Amino acid sequence: MNTIIPNQFHFIFGLKNQREPFHLVHYLCIESCRRVNQPDKIYFYYHKMPYGIYWERIKRHLTLEQVELVPFISKFPYGFRNRACKKYIYAHHSDFIRLEKLIQRGGIYADIDTIFVKKFPDLLHSKPFVLGREDDIFVGKSSRKMPSLCNALVMSQKGSEFAKIWLDAMEKEFDGTWSKHSTLLPYKLSKKYPDLIHIEPSRTFYRHMWTIEGIRNLFEECDRDLDGVISMHLWSHLWWSKKRMDFSSFHEDLITQEHIRSIDTTYNLAARPFLPRREDKDG
Repeated sequence: MNTIIPNQFHFIFGLKNQREPFHLVHYLCIESCRRVNQPDKIYFYYHKMPYGIYWERIKRHLTLEQVELVPFISKFPYGFRNRACKKYIYAHHSDFIRLEKLIQRGGIYADIDTIFVKKFPDLLHSKPFVLGREDDIFVGKSSRKMPSLCNALVMSQKGSEFAKIWLDAMEKEFDGTWSKHSTLLPYKLSKKYPDLIHIEPSRTFYRHMWTIEGIRNLFEECDRDLDGVISMHLWSHLWWSKKRMDFSSFHEDLITQEHIRSIDTTYNLAARPFLPRREDKDG
């Protein structure tokens, strides 16, 4: 089988000032990727360098590359209407950077709140460009739903035509919201250029969705049915902060080595094999 997507991974982090040590969740993302997929190379793009015990453990496995922020995003007038999204401006910078790096090098991009479950099959590596479905999303404040292709995991051959078309269209489509340029646009483009993209069902990369139920299934319940699941996205911006309670009362401080070892949840069972040795304390 002709595998045209190289077995190399891309992660982006540190697009804002680093005020907290590199978290266990982020360490486990990269460590699970490294051990499950055995990549030829792992690129780690940053603007501000991470720090902390877990960073010191993982950085020797990474090819580090400092990147600049995207001028278009830095200058974009979010305004009052999109004030909620502006605090996640780092994610908008990442939306552009990930496509630029995939076009340049090819490989697999994943958000750093991913846990890898099974090795990517050769069949997916043989496609020119791969995205996964997520649940349909509401458009703005209307009750109208639209199909969406999540960009939390992107597979791409070097110089992908679909990636180039998407990147070229993003500035025009960008309106300061979360999804218009990043998940709705690729779906629209997939209807126009179906031969340039392969779409995986949501189960492959997004077994548990960005809903109250989905987040509960990840962190409070135990789903052992991971047949067909390659990786799971954690949707961390929805629950990471203690102050954010609209999706879950779960938060970053609850994820420790001891918690993962001692409590059987969907995430904990997936992450447990990749923990540091028991004698190593939490960072």
